[in-house]
Amino acid sequence: MSNLKVAVHGAAGRMGQRVTAVTHADKEAKVAAAIEGKSSPALGKDAGELAGLGKIDVPVTVDIPEDVEVVIDFSVPEALIELVKVCQSRKLPLVIATTGLSPEQKQIVDNAIADIPVVWAPSMSQAVNVTMELTRLASRFLKNVPEGVDVEIIERHHRYKEDAPSGTALRFGEIVSSEMGQTNHQHGREGRPGLRPRDEIGYHALRVGDNVGEHTIVFGMLGETIELSVKGSTRDSYAYGALAAAKFVVKQKPGLYSMNDVLGL
Repeated sequence: MSNLKVAVHGAAGRMGQRVTAVTHADKEAKVAAAIEGKSSPALGKDAGELAGLGKIDVPVTVDIPEDVEVVIDFSVPEALIELVKVCQSRKLPLVIATTGLSPEQKQIVDNAIADIPVVWAPSMSQAVNVTMELTRLASRFLKNVPEGVDVEIIERHHRYKEDAPSGTALRFGEIVSSEMGQTNHQHGREGRPGLRPRDEIGYHALRVGDNVGEHTIVFGMLGETIELSVKGSTRDSYAYGALAAAKFVVKQKPGLYSMNDVLGL
């Protein structure tokens, strides 16, 4: 069986470089293409050298070669949408890790899944996705606590992250809300907001240094507290998850898949 030919979209970015490194080291996959936008200063450079691996004879280009079998995307919403159109026209399976899409951009992705298989997740981390299932379980069993449960979601990321709260934090909130029924999603607090509403989930986004990602879901009750925390120490956790998703999605029919599908949760 030949190695899976992977294109890394956003190859010059911090995550793209780690996906390149992890894929290059994998025995079942190879970096077949490194893709960037037309204005990228990385065009023409060797993807391996960008990732600190040394030369791997894969230049950074704009176009996706014909022999590519799957694309992993860590980019920005505008670049992703152009990529989705290309993958849809060429029937290329796609792994999407980009967050911060507008409703209109999300609709373009939704339209593409009729033609191609897509793994789309706010976090590619396998630990994060397991924690999401633990959050679902905790929410389900705590929803009928007589004195009520206050849920707060705290996330930390590096200073360069552009969207807040993170897509992962918002997904944690969706999970809690689907089980417990909160309809008020409060982003931070200031002044005198008064007593905490029972239908509220609070979100707090910290942007500090080079933090690759931490999420804590707090279930506060009268007399006791549950905290579920997941912390990334390197970006490789997301890269390994994305590569696992790539190996999964190439075997699927057109449609939308999550990391739960990848991990069998």
